[in-house]
Amino acid sequence: MQTRREFLVAAGLALTGLGLSGMVPGHGLAAGPPGVVPIRMRSDPSGARVWFDPIGIYIRPGQTVRWVAAENVHTTTAYHPHNDHHSLRIPEKAVPWNSGYLVNPGDRFEVTLTVEGVYDYYCIPHEMAGMVGRIIVGKPTGPGSMPFDYYRGRAGAENWLPVPEAAQKAFPGIDRIMREKIVRL
Repeated sequence: MQTRREFLVAAGLALTGLGLSGMVPGHGLAAGPPGVVPIRMRSDPSGARVWFDPIGIYIRPGQTVRWVAAENVHTTTAYHPHNDHHSLRIPEKAVPWNSGYLVNPGDRFEVTLTVEGVYDYYCIPHEMAGMVGRIIVGKPTGPGSMPFDYYRGRAGAENWLPVPEAAQKAFPGIDRIMREKIVRL
């Protein structure tokens, strides 16, 4: 028969194990289920300041990213010509996403990213305010790792919309994401 002390030690170890299973290894970022990395979609009370938290992350191929609306109405939308003719800023073989409007606090959207490269994304109603984010999956390659105007003169890119200047300035640097793994504002 187990003593009360042995029971409490075993329960504490079990709870510790449950808590650690929700962490991204080496990051200390609470990630929910193993392999799922959360990004909160934030806004100040007046809606004048909007951002993704974190704004930059590094993940392994096959991990899932979960965006969660915390305040205000937001989207998470890949920079891709299929999304309103935006310029291509995700790997060419990757599938673009568009969450649609996440209206209520707690609304969420998930994407599992398997193709290595840099993935730039934005919030449709707040792109001009610089609400953008960057995910690096494995190696920092592809269109998202290139200058914002790399596609100029490229066949088939004549109708692509450029990334707005406010958005360009908001992106965290690739070197910083590779070094820190998680970049917050």
